[in-house]
Amino acid sequence: MIEIRNLVKEYKSKKQTVIGVDNVSVTIQKGEIFGIVGYSGAGKSSLIRCLNLLEKPTSGEIRIDGVDLTNLSSKELRLARQKTSMIFQHFHLIKSKTVYDNLAFALKAAKISKSKIKPRVTELLDMVGLSDKANAYPAQLSGGQKQRVGIARALANNPSVLLCDEATSALDPNTTKSILKLLKKINQELGLTIVLITHEMEVVKEICDRMAVMQDGRIVEEGSVYNLFAQPKQPLTKQFIESILQFELPSHLLHTRKGKLIKIQFKGSIAEESVVSEVFQKYKVQGNILHGKIEYIQEIPLGIFIMELIGDSSEIEAAISYITARTQSLEVLHHAA
Repeated sequence: MIEIRNLVKEYKSKKQTVIGVDNVSVTIQKGEIFGIVGYSGAGKSSLIRCLNLLEKPTSGEIRIDGVDLTNLSSKELRLARQKTSMIFQHFHLIKSKTVYDNLAFALKAAKISKSKIKPRVTELLDMVGLSDKANAYPAQLSGGQKQRVGIARALANNPSVLLCDEATSALDPNTTKSILKLLKKINQELGLTIVLITHEMEVVKEICDRMAVMQDGRIVEEGSVYNLFAQPKQPLTKQFIESILQFELPSHLLHTRKGKLIKIQFKGSIAEESVVSEVFQKYKVQGNILHGKIEYIQEIPLGIFIMELIGDSSEIEAAISYITARTQSLEVLHHAA
């Protein structure tokens, strides 16, 4: 488990002090994938670099499995860092060394005996799907393959925590999906705790269990990924969610409709039930679906539909009451005069 308590990171110059992390407290459970989302300058990179003390916090505590890293000696910290590995956006591979030698170098640096290096490198390459690239050089690899080497290198010392610093930002969408699938597999098979920072909500939606949204060095909202997608409270979180679940209707549609426009949200199993068709059977209303989508977040459906209800006002109100009771999430967007 990772416990961050009242963490502050300041960057001082002769002219000013800039606060990168501003009194952040958060707990990350063992074995979960935790996403930290924010735009550039939000403080997420400073926060994740504090987790293994690549950046030394100005104040606060960072506890991993009960040990406060901020109180360790240099020798103790070096040992603790072996259990907290990191992968980066730009891979940082040694260009003059083969894939095999890049991994072997990491093992040698950790003082692994020579007899154990070859079988461990073979195991790591198999784990990340690069068994046939052992003798290739970084220049001969695609971006996704380079990141797989970076992941293998990070796993070399059997860490318990993997930190991902914008690990997919330099990759195309298809490659990003394959890397996220690999990270999920590693998380499940090794029980690894993964903390990743990103500005891409698609990444968080794909693999994270919980997430935090950062702005100006602070965490402004935190919770399960599903709950934050379904009911974001803070404006910044809503902005991020809308980048994936875009449901803005053209303004002319709001003023040319004959009936009442409603927005319905279907959570969980109810998204797969025929609530709308039941309404048309029970009540004397007509309906036009103007927009609709079902997203699957951690394999749980989240549906959002915008539709127009036309009919007698009493029937429309009865239909709205029925939908509200079934979904607990209905918003009236517009009612024709």
